[in-house]
Amino acid sequence: MNEAVRLESLYKTYDGGVTALDGVTATFAAGSFTAVMGPSGSGKSTLLHCAAGLDRPTGGRVFIGGTELTATTDTAMTKFRRDRVGFVFQDYNLLPSLTVEQNVLLPQRLAGRRADRRRSQDVLTRLGLGDRLHELPDRLSGGQRQRVAIARALVAEPAVVFADEPTGALDLRSAGEVLTLLRAAVHEHGRTVVMVTHDPVAAAYADSVLFLADGRLAGALSAPTAEAVAERLTHLGDLVAARPSGAVA
Repeated sequence: MNEAVRLESLYKTYDGGVTALDGVTATFAAGSFTAVMGPSGSGKSTLLHCAAGLDRPTGGRVFIGGTELTATTDTAMTKFRRDRVGFVFQDYNLLPSLTVEQNVLLPQRLAGRRADRRRSQDVLTRLGLGDRLHELPDRLSGGQRQRVAIARALVAEPAVVFADEPTGALDLRSAGEVLTLLRAAVHEHGRTVVMVTHDPVAAAYADSVLFLADGRLAGALSAPTAEAVAERLTHLGDLVAARPSGAVA
């Protein structure tokens, strides 16, 4: 299996002794779409942030494309993240004073690279925004803003795209459109997507689901349906209690 992301015995403890991740080991294959699910406080967003290099784990190692992210300095980690990682946030994280095209090109400019306007326009056109290049974000719907965020994540051709509740602020139709775009990025363009979500319907767009509870892995599900995901979520507490730390069903 060609690995896009590998997590080895990840621990994350915050001040006050709160453990958010408790020995998590997982692998995400290249060209796969994985949903990460669990109850509030289960550690899923912490896992995503540590895997993406937005936060450092207290212990353990993170590899992206075979390179150990956790072995680098903070400056090198930031550069690596800009070059190899895309991120999609629930609240879009678009700058309101920049146009659609300028928002998409911003990571390249921050990285000191020449902005590839032709590629950005091509990606935006494929996402149905070719006629909105010069619009400001406040002139767009929520679904359109999230498509801009996806374009920004994809334009640099990252090794992996991490998405943190990307449909949490969207209506059902817009959410379906965004999830279809993420799935197409995987199945038609070979990208790797790791998505945190609380929604079983959203998780059903993924190839597989990884479940977390109390900062520990609590099973996995291939070819998920919304019904199967919802059923599994109801039993996470029992699964965690029955397994040693870091084990996967």
